[in-house]
Amino acid sequence: MILNTDGTKPIYVQIAEWLETEILNGNFEQDQKVHSQYQLAEIFNINPATAAKGLNILVDEKVLYKKRGLGMFVTRDAKEIILTKRKDHILNHLVTDLVVEAERLQVSDEELIQMIHFVSNKTRGKRDEGN
Repeated sequence: MILNTDGTKPIYVQIAEWLETEILNGNFEQDQKVHSQYQLAEIFNINPATAAKGLNILVDEKVLYKKRGLGMFVTRDAKEIILTKRKDHILNHLVTDLVVEAERLQVSDEELIQMIHFVSNKTRGKRDEGN
């Protein structure tokens, strides 16, 4: 992952989102230790305090838990917490923006659904080709 240092999203949020994606992709399993703030700082060439802030977001959201002196680990419910958060916040926001823009462009619900199916099938085809 390449951090977007010029964007509006803080680096520590990008770190938290990267770790969430790693958990969703199965790169970190339940009760598995994740990278320390110092490892993250080295990987992304950032300040360890920034990395710690990203980790602490996930602790606050119950995605990670701390074992004193050992590090941070993935909680049992991490995947479900991340999926729920992303569906409720990110996906919901994207769909709302999509529907508003479709109305502005006078795209019918049926046409919009067809467009979604087309893109979904195209994306799945690319994903299948990679396997």
